[in-house]
Parts: sequence; C-alpha cells; structure tokens
Amino acid sequence: MSYTNLLYHIVIRTKRSEPTIPIDHERDLYMYFFTFIKAYDCRVYRIGGMPDHIHLLVSMRSTLCLADFMRDMKTATSKFMKSHKEDFPMFDRWESEYFACTVSPGQKDAVIEYIKNQKEHHKGVNSRDEILRLCRENGIEVEERYI
Repeated sequence: MSYTNLLYHIVIRTKRSEPTIPIDHERDLYMYFFTFIKAYDCRVYRIGGMPDHIHLLVSMRSTLCLADFMRDMKTATSKFMKSHKEDFPMFDRWESEYFACTVSPGQKDAVIEYIKNQKEHHKGVNSRDEILRLCRENGIEVEERYI
C-alpha cells in the first residue's frame, strides 16, 4: 500500500470566462461535482466559485492521473449542465486549460477559506487576474494571451 496525501487546488473556467453558472443553480452543479469526485474514490474538501469559474479542493488517490481526472470531470459536468439547459441556458463548455497545484496539509484550511470566500474576493479581482496570480504564486509559467 502506498501512503500519499495528494491534495489539489483546482480551478476550471467557462468558455471565454463567460458568466454561465447562475447563482440560483450553482449548488446543484456543486452537488454534481461532489458526486462525480466521490465516484472516483477521491475526497472533496470544498467546492465554490463564481458564475465564470469553479474552485475545488480535492484529495486524489495515487493511482489517478490528474489529466485524465480533469478530462473526465469536465466532460461529465458539461453533459450535466447541457442536460439541464433550463438551469444553465448560457453554458457552452469549459475552457480546455485548467489550473491545478498541490497544497500542503498546513495550507488546507487557508485554501478552504479562500474557496468559501470567492464571492467576497471577486468584488475586487476578476477571474483572469486571479488565475494569473495563482499561477505566479505557485511557480507556474503562463502565457497571458491564453488566459
């Protein structure tokens, strides 16, 4: 048996960062994310976001490839939203890129609070600037034209 603690802070954005996740239906979407992630035998610590992006704090099992997980999760949640067109009428798809970084156990609570407070946080910061800041803080090189 392997002993791992693979904790990821993940952010996915809607296509062109358009605000296509209505606040009235975000809880339904979050529950779908939760159910999907649990089915992959992973643990959800927090889900939250804004009309144009979603943050997740997830621990993943060591045998799961992050890229495969992200592909499957974005595909499944896209299908869910498209099958509930009356709740997500403007949703087209997720952006192909995503943000993901590992989180140390000592930072877990801070990331949970950060995700909880997305609505307040985004009163002063747009999602593009947030992604750029997260990338820089985590040593991820990024070409700004793709964000």
